[in-house]
Amino acid sequence: MACKLGIPQGLLFYDYYPLWKEFFKELGVEVVLSSKTNKEILDKGVSACVDEACLPVKVFHGHVEDLKDKVDYIFIPKFISIRKREFICPKFLGLPEMIKNSIKDLPPIIDTEINLRKSNYKLMKAIFETGRHFTYNFFKINSAYKKAFKYYTDYKRLITKGVIPMEAIRVYSKCINNVENRNDNSLRIMVSGHPYNIYDEYLSMRLIKKLKKDNINVITPEMIKEDKINYYASKLPKRMFWSFGRKIVGSAFSVMEEQKVDGIIYVSSFGCGLDSILIDLVQRKAKALKVPFTLLTVDEHTGEAGINTRIEAFTDMIKWRVKNENNIPTHG
Repeated sequence: MACKLGIPQGLLFYDYYPLWKEFFKELGVEVVLSSKTNKEILDKGVSACVDEACLPVKVFHGHVEDLKDKVDYIFIPKFISIRKREFICPKFLGLPEMIKNSIKDLPPIIDTEINLRKSNYKLMKAIFETGRHFTYNFFKINSAYKKAFKYYTDYKRLITKGVIPMEAIRVYSKCINNVENRNDNSLRIMVSGHPYNIYDEYLSMRLIKKLKKDNINVITPEMIKEDKINYYASKLPKRMFWSFGRKIVGSAFSVMEEQKVDGIIYVSSFGCGLDSILIDLVQRKAKALKVPFTLLTVDEHTGEAGINTRIEAFTDMIKWRVKNENNIPTHG
């Protein structure tokens, strides 16, 4: 019987799941996902986690609770840095330890450290450290990673074409059709923020689906090519040393300066220290370029009705602006 490995559907799941899934699959491991975020998972996470943690971390605790009695291992890597001279948000550095101390009766946790701050040398070490839980065959682990990385590259390519991550994970052919059938004449709105906020349908109140249902083309930071993100992020007075910050700011600046969006919706979780800086940077640029901007801040008490009202008012305003702005006299 294949060993069962649990992967929580939270935090960096939307960035790396296809890579992890194929890697473990090639090693003969059965990957088990936690349920999609729902009220039960949220409540479990809030009960298990410390009060000071942000909403995504609380939700992640709930996903671990959902998995712990179903698997032989749980995969919670310790992310420190994924790019030279940059860091991941501090909440990821102590995540495995936080989980171990907050939730009882856990199966073994695979908490491989990912730290590429100085170079990529430690990447292969992390890969083999992860793979050796299931095989000591060096060549098998190396082969599994190469196949997984190719799969992951295809996944990232689809996203840059305009495919939402969960659609890309589900059915590749369907995703390609969706990209080809996009309506380029409709409004274009960027949904910006951390991937675990904007892609988790429960936390974002299905924001992307609601916008698409209203015939709006959605752009997210992951859809912007890396070279453009780096170019526009480099325009900041000081180097952005947070990886998420570089991606969020660089992608938002690029679509605004290149006039590729009609508005920006920023989704943030209450109490996020990094967002307190990023929101201000994006909002100031939007104001300078006269791009409509709105902020949706969510926590465990946020109601969907209020979010719906905000979204409808924002999109109605943009539609009115696109239709009528050319008829406004110069004197106001």
